[in-house]
Amino acid sequence: MQLPKLILTDIDGVWTDGGMYYDQTGNEWKKFHTYDSFGVLMAHHLSIPVGIVTGENTAIVARRAEKLKIDYLLQGATHKVTIVQELIDRLNLRWEEVAYIGDDLNDSALLEQCGITASPANAPFYVQEKVQFVTRVKGGEGAFREFVERILLECGCLEKVVTAIRNSYNY
Repeated sequence: MQLPKLILTDIDGVWTDGGMYYDQTGNEWKKFHTYDSFGVLMAHHLSIPVGIVTGENTAIVARRAEKLKIDYLLQGATHKVTIVQELIDRLNLRWEEVAYIGDDLNDSALLEQCGITASPANAPFYVQEKVQFVTRVKGGEGAFREFVERILLECGCLEKVVTAIRNSYNY
């Protein structure tokens, strides 16, 4: 397996448990797992940009993306293949150089296009059948991090990246 030149991810059901939380005043809440931020850190350590592709359009996701220095935030993506095609054309990439993790039917077409694909453990079986691997954890439990770690493991550089990050942060 070659390292991808771009790593993309869905949000709801991958970085979150897929739940939509609302309070009585109309506020919407999402719970993110801090494990996923390390997946972004590992990708960035290798100069691999990370992008979020989601049908939702929320300030919550924008805030999380900003905090983690996500390179590409594609919200309101009702036709994910079309919007990603525009991005990879702009970046002069090919589909096989793109990795994507998604969890539901609206991710299926994109999962069929990308070179490296995965879904979380709790994705429907018909989505899991379309991907190269299924994470051991469910969405919202660090599935994105596991996806990145698996890519790096298969490419033979996981240990090197973990050691470099550990040394640079004095872990």
